[in-house]
Amino acid sequence: GHAFWEFGDPDWENTKYFIMWGVAEDHASNPIKLGLKRIKERGAKFVAVNPVRTGYQAIADEWLALKPGTDGILAMAMIHVLLRDGQIDDEFLIRYTNSPQLVINTPGQMGDGLLWRGEDGKPQVFDQLTDSFASAMSPDVAPALLGDYTASDGTPVRTAFSILYDKYMDAQYSPAVAAEECGIDAATIERIALEMAHVAFQESITIDVEWTDWAGRKQSQFIGRPVSMHAMRGVSAHSNGFQTCRALHLLQTILGTIDCPGGHLAKPPFPKHIVPPIKPAKGCAPNTPLESAPLGFPNCPEDLLIDEDGKPRRIDKAYSWDAPIAAHGLMHMVISNAVAGDPYPIDTLMLFMANMAWNSSMNTAQTMDMLRAKDDEGNYKIPFIVTCDAFNSETVAFSDLVLPDTTYLERYDTISMLDRPISEPDAACDAIRSPVIAADRDVLSWQEVMVELGGRLQLPAFTNAEGERKYKDYKDFIVNFERAPGIGFLAGWRGENGDQHLRGAPNQKQWEAYEENECFFEHKLEPNQRYMRHANLDYLNLAKEAAWVGSTEQIVIELYSETLQKFRLAGQGLYDGPQPTEAHHKERLTTYFDPLPFYYRPLEQQPEDTKEYPFFAVNQRPMFMYHSWDSQNAWLRQIMSHNYLYMHRQKALDLGIEDFAWAWVESRTGKIRVQVKHMEGVNPDTVWTWNAIAKQGGAWGLSDDANEAKQGFLMNHLINELLPAKDGVQRMTNSDPITGQAAWYDLKVKIRPADKGEEGSWPQFDTVKPMPNFKPSPLKQAYTSHKNVNLQRTWADVLGSDKSAK
Repeated sequence: GHAFWEFGDPDWENTKYFIMWGVAEDHASNPIKLGLKRIKERGAKFVAVNPVRTGYQAIADEWLALKPGTDGILAMAMIHVLLRDGQIDDEFLIRYTNSPQLVINTPGQMGDGLLWRGEDGKPQVFDQLTDSFASAMSPDVAPALLGDYTASDGTPVRTAFSILYDKYMDAQYSPAVAAEECGIDAATIERIALEMAHVAFQESITIDVEWTDWAGRKQSQFIGRPVSMHAMRGVSAHSNGFQTCRALHLLQTILGTIDCPGGHLAKPPFPKHIVPPIKPAKGCAPNTPLESAPLGFPNCPEDLLIDEDGKPRRIDKAYSWDAPIAAHGLMHMVISNAVAGDPYPIDTLMLFMANMAWNSSMNTAQTMDMLRAKDDEGNYKIPFIVTCDAFNSETVAFSDLVLPDTTYLERYDTISMLDRPISEPDAACDAIRSPVIAADRDVLSWQEVMVELGGRLQLPAFTNAEGERKYKDYKDFIVNFERAPGIGFLAGWRGENGDQHLRGAPNQKQWEAYEENECFFEHKLEPNQRYMRHANLDYLNLAKEAAWVGSTEQIVIELYSETLQKFRLAGQGLYDGPQPTEAHHKERLTTYFDPLPFYYRPLEQQPEDTKEYPFFAVNQRPMFMYHSWDSQNAWLRQIMSHNYLYMHRQKALDLGIEDFAWAWVESRTGKIRVQVKHMEGVNPDTVWTWNAIAKQGGAWGLSDDANEAKQGFLMNHLINELLPAKDGVQRMTNSDPITGQAAWYDLKVKIRPADKGEEGSWPQFDTVKPMPNFKPSPLKQAYTSHKNVNLQRTWADVLGSDKSAK
């Protein structure tokens, strides 16, 4: 399948109803703005779901100011309405999803909840043409969407959609219940759901292009349900984020809006088969290459990275019982785990593109203490820290070795089809960066450092059979490395003569070809390859040839996740394979690994905290300081050199906090002093700020009394990387229990006015000491493209020769 973020986009040209969930203005800000311009010009409706009305939300036709972390129950209430009224795309569900597949229904027994399979291992359906069971992968069946049956061996089974229907028709997902939780009234929830259904089914569109489906059948047109969605960090960065994201995709799917005209479109190399065949590397030994990628997609408990006692093998505890499907790892837990020696101590920590002593860590002040922590013998608990950074960030001061990086203007880069490319829904795209200016300092890009280290350490991928270095530099590596025959980092201008695209032998002049084409490559899909790609043989043939997928089999959309059910069975003690031994792991697997999306309150939000900590607190990434990197830039500082805590005007006044007054904000982890700014466009129970504008005095080339240091603040001081202690059990990571995604937006706080004379942000930290040979930043900075004109004229000359002129 495919997802939001960089992996898909709304069909901006054809959508008639667009819902944006939890999106700030940082990622893909220009493409999204252009897309919103197009739908506004065409009169499509734009609904924004976000506790804050800034940026994109400010131009929405309708703003749903829900409480943070409740997107899931809002989406599931809409699903409830659509199921209740029969407003679903039955044909799409039967043809393209696992909704009709049969699920074993034996509660409390081994195998309960797994798909019932035939002797060939294929999932089964009940064929209404023959009144018998058949392979779900057969093109010549008419599967039943609803039904309970008894298999030939006596096993009770029911369709996945029957389980889904019963779940969401329960009153706990009714609009009335959802309204109490998310703050959006029931009538609005119902209206939005039915508006989407009306557009999907009464205003559907068709594109008359012949295409071939996965079974080889010719189709005369693409049918479009012109309802689209987009979601990002505001949805995912909660401890219930994974199931919430699944709920949004379920909502899209029952409306039939997946990869169809007007819906949410995949961007090559997506969609992918589910579950992707990449498993996280298990083997780990000195001087031994990993047997697969360090990150991957577990399909069952057997794929976890745990030892014979069930303990984590990775320092971040990814792919363990703590976070079994941690596709991105748990970067925010590395320092805490290493200092605690849990699961083991480390001797070296290497950091790149992460300011872990400041805004990239939760619990910042304590994290700084961890980086200074020593054992009983006076040795640092993390003995050696290496940081690669282009700037003198807060983390640099904690480092034993600093590798000075270039800026992006001074190096070669690759935006590759093998990672997160810049594709469009109708085109496979990638790009390079080439230096705009030459580096005038003793710096080397991190890319070059890695290639150099790979050669010196004689890593197998970087050396030939004789043990000699294989690549002279980064450019050489990018051109000649092949993941598979003919598949490299760059898809354009391959082959010995540079006349092949997507697949071909290395081309030694590939970089020059990109530079001659403005650094971009684009392969436009043919009209018959642009939609329904999960079941479009015309596209799947291309995707297999380009190694985007491993086969041309249909990519079945999994609404019901057998993978999650395997982990749930392990927690219940009903799985024929690895099982956790600790009670809290069993509880987490049983509770959260539901094969269908479900709603639960974020884990950090304890019921008893509601009165003491009544406000939700979230951050936003500012568009003009993407991820807040380089925010010391002299021009960006004129836009914002310090941040405020934005608060609903009436709520602030009720607490006696005037506009621009200082206030104390406190969580169970810590407290900060901030300057408050009133606004109306925010959920009344929510406060927010811009992320990472604050800086430590002396870092980033800023003075010790810079605005960022004296008035700016981090919300990070209030967020703990560990959940509160519970029943004497070891504290667990403050993350999604399935994926390990850091729960940045689960924070609850209380607020009170600061006393008279209490001004300036708090906490404050010692000024970062200057590095050796450090040159102070200039007080004035100016650049010109030509010699300045008339800057030497006197005022008398400017005003004229009349000495009486004033």
